[in-house]
Amino acid sequence: MMQQLKKMQQEMARVQDELANTTVEGTAAAGSVTISMNGDFRVTRLVIKPEVVDADDVETLEDLIVVAFNDAMAKAKAINEQKMGKLTGGLRIPGLM
Repeated sequence: MMQQLKKMQQEMARVQDELANTTVEGTAAAGSVTISMNGDFRVTRLVIKPEVVDADDVETLEDLIVVAFNDAMAKAKAINEQKMGKLTGGLRIPGLM
C-alpha cells in the first residue's frame, strides 16, 4: 500500500508539473483582450489591442479584462479537474483543485 501511495504522489507531482507548463487563453470582444494563464492559475500574459483603449471609457476595458480573466480561469480549472480527476477518481482533494 505504501508503494501505491508513493506512486500516486509521484504521478500527482508529474501532473502538477504538466499543468504548470500548460497554457490556456481567455478572450473577450473577439480577441480584443487576451489573457494567458497556466494550469497553476497564474496569469502569464495580458494582451490588449489598442483599438479598445479609450481614456474616456476605462470601464469597458476593465469589463473586458474581467471577462477574459474569467474565461481563462474556467479553461484552466477544466484542464486541472480533467487531469487531476484521472488520478483522484473524481474525488475533490483540497489544495489540489
